[in-house]
Amino acid sequence: MKAARFYGKEDLRIEEVPEPTPGPGQVKLRNAFAGICGSDLHFYFYPESLPFDLEQPHPLTGATLPQILGHEFSGTVVEVGEGVTDVKVGDLGAVYPLAVSCGECGACRKGLPFSCRLMGSLGSNVEGGGLAEFTLVDASKLHVLPDGVDLRAGALVEPMAVGWHAVSRSGVQAGGTALVAGAGPVGIGTWFALKARGVEKVLVSEPSADRRALMAALGAQVVDPVNEDLAAAVAELTGGDGVDVAVDAAGAGPAITSALAGLVPGGRLVVAALHEHPTALQPTQLMMGETEIVGAVGYRPEEFDAVIATMADGVYDTTGWVQELPLEGIIDALHSLRAGVGGKVLLKVG
Repeated sequence: MKAARFYGKEDLRIEEVPEPTPGPGQVKLRNAFAGICGSDLHFYFYPESLPFDLEQPHPLTGATLPQILGHEFSGTVVEVGEGVTDVKVGDLGAVYPLAVSCGECGACRKGLPFSCRLMGSLGSNVEGGGLAEFTLVDASKLHVLPDGVDLRAGALVEPMAVGWHAVSRSGVQAGGTALVAGAGPVGIGTWFALKARGVEKVLVSEPSADRRALMAALGAQVVDPVNEDLAAAVAELTGGDGVDVAVDAAGAGPAITSALAGLVPGGRLVVAALHEHPTALQPTQLMMGETEIVGAVGYRPEEFDAVIATMADGVYDTTGWVQELPLEGIIDALHSLRAGVGGKVLLKVG
């Protein structure tokens, strides 16, 4: 089968590899679409920023380079392994890619497997990934799609769940106010999640004119934080109070600084983006405003289901910001996304 395998920094190759056979408890998917994630950009351009060593076999899975990438994907079940009863051939599903965690560390004991230092995910440090024609998945990790949610939408469940979890971590209530820093896929997913939860006053800060246009077409209120007055836009949105919550979906130091400055006293900043470099902040600002900063990584299985249900209700509009490309277009897509151009790229792998 055809697959995109990562060998090292800026070394991604489309190759022919053996087609897998499901074992007990597994299903074999004919993949349909796989998305390019911000973490895939980190893999390709800046793997040294990742929280694990790609050069060493994963302690729990044994996976090492070369690695098939892709953890945002959907597909059709074409074969089931021994003991699988809840999933059948022909089912369409979105894949919950977290495959393993140690189950013993403090993070795992607190129910935070994405924070486990031995966390393993399809498409990163578990054998197999969505950027291939077929993938093996534990049947328990396949979220079957209902009528009205197709495979294209199914490949968007994972990145939209990241935004959903960020909003969960924010604690914002219906009728509240929010700032989203960054209009890439996680920022878009955060905006949809806020709207789905009744948060109508949302400002999206994004320096890329291309991405601002995509968000504005969806109905979002946008601002250019470089050439416009972000503080004035926040004040106008909130009557001078500041937003209740801000979500960093940009992964850039200035996004953190400006988001903190835009919070109402007692507000909360959620960091939902990978940062390649450290950033400076003034702790006195946190003290004087009783401001909170929390992290948000991954999602919960029930949040996957919430996104799918919300998709079935027609909340997620994919018009304009989702682009489909053949697998062979992945390198050009990585460079375009790195430059801040475009919305979500789905690669057609099936």
